[in-house]
Amino acid sequence: MTQDILLADKQGDVTRLTLNRPGRGNALSAALVEALAAAVQACHHDGTRLLSIEGAGTHFCTGFDLGDLDSESDDSLLARFVRVELLLQSLHGAPFTTVALVQGRVMGAGADLLAACEQRWVAQGSSFAFPGAAFGLVLGSARLAGLVGVATAREWIASGRAVRTEEALAAGLAGTVVEPEARAAALMALAARARRLDAPTQAAIHAATLGGPARPMRRAPRS
Repeated sequence: MTQDILLADKQGDVTRLTLNRPGRGNALSAALVEALAAAVQACHHDGTRLLSIEGAGTHFCTGFDLGDLDSESDDSLLARFVRVELLLQSLHGAPFTTVALVQGRVMGAGADLLAACEQRWVAQGSSFAFPGAAFGLVLGSARLAGLVGVATAREWIASGRAVRTEEALAAGLAGTVVEPEARAAALMALAARARRLDAPTQAAIHAATLGGPARPMRRAPRS
């Protein structure tokens, strides 16, 4: 993992990942995408029951970092977009609880990251936008439509406009308001709930609710 661009803190079965490029609005560079994808994949195998993702500084994530576009080829850009989509799928179907803790601007691939998480906690004053269609990018559209409905998703994507906290809450993109100072206690409570179900059961629930093939749940042993 590239040092410092992604902070990882694992305490028992709780893993906290922090996007750590505050000077760039935590925009997703190629290196950060790789680090985040690797960290999420590791959670599938290391006993994590709760994974939280947050952003350092003022903003959660302002989307793709295209500041080095001149050094990118079409192939390298496409590879990054594919990598992000695989990351989003890994989050969305994870056999553990996932929660995004967001504040400030949540844009593009950052908003897709939010939508891929099971729990979506926001701070008041956050804003959300899906401007990628103007650049030919529509990552995460189906997941967004699953949360807010097809008509709303299409309007947000087509307009690329800013969606304020209240509208995001009403539509279902944001789950609940949790201010940064209240996150630690809220995460403790969520971790206790996440431990109620084991990984195979959680995976079966996610597969069924995502429209994937049904998987038998492992029965608890009889006492």
